[in-house]
Amino acid sequence: MKAAVIESVGRAVVTEVPDPTPGPRDVVVEVAACGLCGTDLHILQGEFAPKLPIVPGHEFAGEVVGVGSQVTEVALGDQVAVDPSLYCHECRYCRTGHNNLCERWAAIGVTTAGGAAQYAVAPVANCVKLPEHVRTQDAALIEPLSCAVRGYDVLQSRLGAHVLIYGSGTMGLMMLELAKRTGAASVDMVDLNPARLETARKLGVTASAATPDELDRPQGWELVIDATGNAAAIQDGLNRVAKAGTFLQFGVADYATRVEIDPYRIYNQEITITGSMAVLHSYERAAELFANGVLDPDVFISDRLPLDQYPQALEQFAAGVGRKIVVVP
Repeated sequence: MKAAVIESVGRAVVTEVPDPTPGPRDVVVEVAACGLCGTDLHILQGEFAPKLPIVPGHEFAGEVVGVGSQVTEVALGDQVAVDPSLYCHECRYCRTGHNNLCERWAAIGVTTAGGAAQYAVAPVANCVKLPEHVRTQDAALIEPLSCAVRGYDVLQSRLGAHVLIYGSGTMGLMMLELAKRTGAASVDMVDLNPARLETARKLGVTASAATPDELDRPQGWELVIDATGNAAAIQDGLNRVAKAGTFLQFGVADYATRVEIDPYRIYNQEITITGSMAVLHSYERAAELFANGVLDPDVFISDRLPLDQYPQALEQFAAGVGRKIVVVP
């Protein structure tokens, strides 16, 4: 079959690889679409994936075309979205409900072959059947949405909060949509990319600007969310949190990223700084939200490129052009 392969640091190609073979409790999915994510760029840079080469792609959905000998939950022809998370279920973190912090954490498309290919294999437990009205080629959005749902689980946000989001890429826009539905009094967004801010305005952001200095909230925001992973944005965001407010590190920063904090201010103003890592008990909820129309795929997916153009799609994504980019085998 044809697949994208990150062969070495900085090098991605499209080539022929062996067809996947399901184990007893696995299924083979014919991929309808696979989304690109910042994690894929980190893998390309030599981070996250324990070893290369690897077939990337942890955001994908498609049709079941093969099942293992012990699979009864899905059948050939079912349309499914795939949760890429792989946990050991044995370590202390798994046993205390923090599976996303698993000591042996793994993921389809990160540590094992993923969905940037014609076919992908996944445990049946990771497959969520899609309702008939959901277009499978849009369902690659469910995985990033499940990360956003996890982010809001961490926030435990209150009704009537004023929210500031850094970054109006796919993840920032998803956080905007969830903030609107969780009772935010206002949702403001900052980004240096005017085209992306235009999408945020289309989705109903309260106010948008290139910098929070242009926004009218001198007392700060109760909830500040970084969806960029950029050091300058993170540093600025930490200084915009209102008293008794919360800062969520949601964007994935490079390993070497560093910022400064003010311990006295954190103490004196009772500021909470927290993070959200990947997916945790949120994939099924995200699938239901998606099926109920929480996102408009035609707004979120800006580019649908053939799998043959995977290297170019990575370059476009790295350049910040467009919103969600998916490849179609």
